[in-house]
Amino acid sequence: MVNGALSERLAERRVICADGAWGTYLQALGLVPGTCPELWCLERPALVRGIAESYAAAGAEILGTNSFGANRFKLENYGLGSRVLELNEASAALSREAAEAAVRNGGPRPLVVASLGPTGKLLVIEEVSEEELYETFSEQARGLELGGADAVAVETMSDLEEARIAIRAIRENTGLGVVLSFTFERTVRGDYRSMMGVSPADVLRLGLAEGVLALGANCGNGMERMAEVLEEFRSAAREEGVALPPLLARANAGMPILVDDMTVFPEEPATMAAHIPALIGAGARIIGGCCGTGPAHITAFSRVIREA
Repeated sequence: MVNGALSERLAERRVICADGAWGTYLQALGLVPGTCPELWCLERPALVRGIAESYAAAGAEILGTNSFGANRFKLENYGLGSRVLELNEASAALSREAAEAAVRNGGPRPLVVASLGPTGKLLVIEEVSEEELYETFSEQARGLELGGADAVAVETMSDLEEARIAIRAIRENTGLGVVLSFTFERTVRGDYRSMMGVSPADVLRLGLAEGVLALGANCGNGMERMAEVLEEFRSAAREEGVALPPLLARANAGMPILVDDMTVFPEEPATMAAHIPALIGAGARIIGGCCGTGPAHITAFSRVIREA
């Protein structure tokens, strides 16, 4: 493992294509809602590895992992709280194997940027202590490093302090770099805030203070609004007189709609890819997909990025 691989790739000052959704992909493969997605890393590893392989074949230079909810608090809901290390190690190892397979197939090696999501516990109402969060994120991060991750994506965050603790836990317990991503929604005023009231300017300040490799937004919005979110990051950097760090954008395939009692993300690959120049213009250096996106979307993204 090369811990500086992502920083080295970002230093090339070009746009990097990341992979797409994992959760909706797993559901398409048969994951039953209400069951543990991360357990498939042990029970159905070939399918999990196949997701990463399909994204690598589509042109993704960054592969995620099936570890978004693999923290002790969420795993305890399935009676799996004692298997945090095992599940995280397996998740990173499967994506690592997919990356190595891409090299054997004659392509460049994608980087494994492992997924680490929120715990679902709120500090503000004292559901959890800072110490408990730190230990939980430390345990997860150690497993991801053991599995061969190149970096960790602290993603889909809404609480500034939880994100800060996650970053510290990764930094103090592993040699992995960190990418930071919040989920924002447009307010009635037309600006963007997370569920906990965090703005892109707040995330910018946190990311600069903690030395993350890249920061930005995922989930919650389609491509068009994601460009607006990145513009808020750019405006905040100008107002504070700081250099804009590498930004990342991972949009949903549009806003979800119900079709025959099923949740559908309607944006087609070409529709999403058409917005990529606007994302690049707003400072995006890592562009991938979130809920509802799949290999076809990433193929379209990769093509536009290569031509940009």
